[in-house]
Amino acid sequence: MTAFTTPSAPGLSRRALLRGGLAGAGLLTLAACRSAADTASSAASGSAGPRRGGVLTVGTGVDFTPSLLFAQSANTLVQRLVFNTLTRYDDRLQPQPELATSWQLAADGTGITLKLREDVLFHSGRRFTADDVVFAVKNLQNPARSAQLRSTAATVTDFRKNGDFELTLVLAHPVSNLFDLFEFMIIPDSATVEDAVAGTRLVGTGPFTLTERKPGSSITFARNEKYWNAGRPYLDGVEIRIVPQAESLLSSLKTGQTHLSYSVRGKDVAALKSDPQFRIKQYDTGSGAYYIGANLTAEHVSDKRVRQAIAWAVDRDRLVQQALGGYGTVSSVPWPKSSPAYSEAGAGRYSHDPDKARALLKDAGLTTLTLPFAHSNEPGATAIAQILQYDLKQVGIETVLQPTDSPTMQKQLISQTMPALWTLSHGFAQLHPATLAVSAYPFNEARNSSHFSSPAYTDVVQKAWNRPDSDSPEARALYQQITDVLLDEEFVIDLAIAGLVEVAGSKVRGVDLNKFGYLNLDDSYLTA
Repeated sequence: MTAFTTPSAPGLSRRALLRGGLAGAGLLTLAACRSAADTASSAASGSAGPRRGGVLTVGTGVDFTPSLLFAQSANTLVQRLVFNTLTRYDDRLQPQPELATSWQLAADGTGITLKLREDVLFHSGRRFTADDVVFAVKNLQNPARSAQLRSTAATVTDFRKNGDFELTLVLAHPVSNLFDLFEFMIIPDSATVEDAVAGTRLVGTGPFTLTERKPGSSITFARNEKYWNAGRPYLDGVEIRIVPQAESLLSSLKTGQTHLSYSVRGKDVAALKSDPQFRIKQYDTGSGAYYIGANLTAEHVSDKRVRQAIAWAVDRDRLVQQALGGYGTVSSVPWPKSSPAYSEAGAGRYSHDPDKARALLKDAGLTTLTLPFAHSNEPGATAIAQILQYDLKQVGIETVLQPTDSPTMQKQLISQTMPALWTLSHGFAQLHPATLAVSAYPFNEARNSSHFSSPAYTDVVQKAWNRPDSDSPEARALYQQITDVLLDEEFVIDLAIAGLVEVAGSKVRGVDLNKFGYLNLDDSYLTA
């Protein structure tokens, strides 16, 4: 293996950050920033600072799906409560320590040595060691886990341990998204992992322990008294309540029965914006994007002219304003503005032009057609589907809406059994661009939900992924080629970029989400 390099001191480059990890410095910086923010918030509310105790209640429209624990899905509220990850990104997409305290990347990108915390216990009392990292990687390599970053995990071909708290991961080839994997990969307990995916027991190293699960109703957690992050968490516990009705969720927030939610409809968020009892925060990293998917094995949509017609038919501005309450950005591409793959030309490629849509349909030999159109049966998703149905009807495309529960849609997405059209939101564009095309189910070059396959697409995606850097001129040129394929083929018709919107009661402090939307409550507390 190529010798590791040690980062120099001040003025570290992004590459140096990846090599050295900054050990505890990153945690101190992040903690200081959060502490300053919480102090300011506390001063404004009359509180002296973080207060221990209390149970935070989180409202969500979708129930926990244990079988999808290792995928990015509705489970993101649960994952970081119970489990930890090796590293976590800061706002500049620089990896910071969590269970790994530092790291050194091989000069040729084919290996990384990790040093681990030595004071971490699983909820069962067992000590966390390098063996648990080995198990976590192998767990994601298991096809049964439905893990979007399996392809990146699969590049790890060997594990070389140097004691209980240091190991080297040997890679088959360099990958530009290794730290995406480390932030995504929760560290489970090997002895109870099958119980975890069955939903009967969740054992991790995280700040809270599972105490009770009532499917379709609630999930409750208690403070982990032996948590490695000293003095955390502040909360006694957390309760996640499943409230599928939009009106009921809104009512529970207004009455204080629920403290926090990421499931409030856009139009309801807009209505709460001026209410002093709520704080609204938008995570604008681009962690969510709304789209229409097309199954290329279905009649009519196999013709890309039909898919392009759909792209021209949608009034994205109206969608953002009416369905998302203005919390979103119109875009024809999946990339947020923070991504090195973003360009204004790509984002504005398709606008609302019904005449162009009709002309493309005519060129495809069609004037009218009828297609099934699946959507999640949540209120916000239903509103989006109805707007899209109206727009498509104006150009001659009739759609038959098929409301489906979210876990079923996720399973259909994974198994490639979607109808001709569907609408959902996707993530992964907020990370290193290659991650989207090798990991997200709608975009995966090897096996995607649309059954789209192209040697040219595969070639450029592999080139973008099989490199140690992600933001060089060469990498950006590859991202542009990926974007060109997506805009031409339109097997995924992107509509708008919209990060999660947090609606929190005025007493809630210190809540955070990681880049995958995992809920982090280490520093959260309730003011008096």
